[in-house]
Amino acid sequence: MAKFYARRRLSILTALTGLIASVGLFNGPTASAALPTPVSAATARTYLASLTVATENRTGYDRDLFPTWITISGTCNTREYILKRDGSNVVTNSACTATSGSWYSPYDGATWTAASDLDIDHLVPLAEAWDSGASAWTTARRQGFANDVTRPQLIAVTDNVNQSKSDQDPAEWMPSVTSYRCTYVRAWVQVKYYYDLSVDSAEKSALTSYLANC
Repeated sequence: MAKFYARRRLSILTALTGLIASVGLFNGPTASAALPTPVSAATARTYLASLTVATENRTGYDRDLFPTWITISGTCNTREYILKRDGSNVVTNSACTATSGSWYSPYDGATWTAASDLDIDHLVPLAEAWDSGASAWTTARRQGFANDVTRPQLIAVTDNVNQSKSDQDPAEWMPSVTSYRCTYVRAWVQVKYYYDLSVDSAEKSALTSYLANC
C-alpha cells in the first residue's frame, strides 16, 4: 500500500510539474513578437539577388517627408495600432492610448509594462529608405511606407534600443538577440524588395552572410 501511495504522489507531482511548465510556455515571450511573418530565407535570398546595388545618397533627407503617424482604424493611429498588435493584454482608453499591457522587445529580449518605454521601429529606417530610392517617391508613397502595417516593417521595441539602432543597416547594426536575426534580415529584404529599394555593397554582403545561416 505504501508503494501505491508513493507512486500516486510521484504521478501527481509529475503532472503538476508538466502543468507549471506549460503555463510558463504559454506566458513566456515569443521570439518574433507580432511582426507579420516575413518571407522564408530561400525567398529572401532570391529577392536579395534581384535588388539593385547602389551607393547611398542622403542629400535632401528630412524625416518630415515621411508623415507619421496616421489614423489606421477608428481612433487608433499607427503607433497605437502596433502597440495593440504587439502587446499582451493591452488595455486602451477611448482615444486608443494604451493604459496597461505587456510588451516583449525581440531586439533585446526585454519585457515592458509601460507603453512609454517602447518605440515603434521602422525596421528599414526612413533615412535608409531615402538613401536607397525613396527620395524619388511622392509624399503619399513615403507616408504609406512610414505607416505600413501590412509588411514586416513596423515593430514595438525598447525605446533606447531603437534609438541606438538609429538609421543603421544590417552591416552596421543587428539585434542583440541572435535568435531573432534571421527574422530581422528576412523582413529587411522583403521590405526593400516590395518597395524596390536598392542596397549598398556592404549591406548586401551582410544580408547574404546572415541569410546563409537561416
